[in-house]
Amino acid sequence: MDRVQAMQVFLRVVESKSFVRAAETLGLPASSVTGIIKRLEKHLQTRLLNRSTRNLSVTPEGERYFHRCREILDLIADTESSLQGSSERPQGRLRVDMPGGIAHAVILPRLWQFQQRYPDIYLMIGVNDRQVDLIQEGVDCVIRTGSLDDSALVARRLGELSWITCAAPSYLAEHGVPGVLADLPGHRAVHYFSSTTRRGSDLHFVDEDISIVVPVPGTVAVNETGLYIKLCLDGHGLTQLAEILVADHLQAGKLVEVLAHSRPTPVPVSLLYPHHRFLSPAMRAFADWTTELFSNTELK
Repeated sequence: MDRVQAMQVFLRVVESKSFVRAAETLGLPASSVTGIIKRLEKHLQTRLLNRSTRNLSVTPEGERYFHRCREILDLIADTESSLQGSSERPQGRLRVDMPGGIAHAVILPRLWQFQQRYPDIYLMIGVNDRQVDLIQEGVDCVIRTGSLDDSALVARRLGELSWITCAAPSYLAEHGVPGVLADLPGHRAVHYFSSTTRRGSDLHFVDEDISIVVPVPGTVAVNETGLYIKLCLDGHGLTQLAEILVADHLQAGKLVEVLAHSRPTPVPVSLLYPHHRFLSPAMRAFADWTTELFSNTELK
């Protein structure tokens, strides 16, 4: 049995969720695909797939085998491409995950640049404000903001984002414009909570080179960036977030920056991937491109 071919077939079956579609994309008879999977399961002495007349699902053992096969086949592809000269264009599939704000404000508006530069890379972009499990969910790399506490991942610093405090004109008309930090007790904030901390009532500032944390009361908390911005636009309170995420709203006058003299410390942005995951040409290309993006002055 050709184990490499068996892995390739298994991955295609799982990805397409169909023996027939996998056979079509691989240019093989459906009976050959079925036979390869049966021989693979017999060789491994474990069931990888649950089959029925209507559904095809992966067993827990099949899920683990799937992610390992991805790593092995990516490593083979990387080894082969490294021997074909530096002129070889990066290619292959890359699954990345990132916060919604980063995706919509930074990556997607400039995605055409990446596609022009690396036309042979197929990007699978997951948008999620929660911290995904790279190993369990089969993600190659993630973009995260803020401090990092996951020692199981390798971190590459991409840059940093300037954060601001802002509010809607309707909110400021009703509650007044805070001129100094001492004015904050008379205000309220839209709170943002993460799946890990469950806390979000504090606003952060830098006053005379000293970092200050100010608890500001509020009536609503969310854990998604788009909703966080929407509540700010609707006048529910003060918010703090990356300036690039609301640049258009600021320019249009839909939001107003306050306490600009006490802006929070810029927030680092990092690319993370597992220790055992090699930097494939595709991942290296994505890492280099995102580093260029975050070094751009318009993002600061």
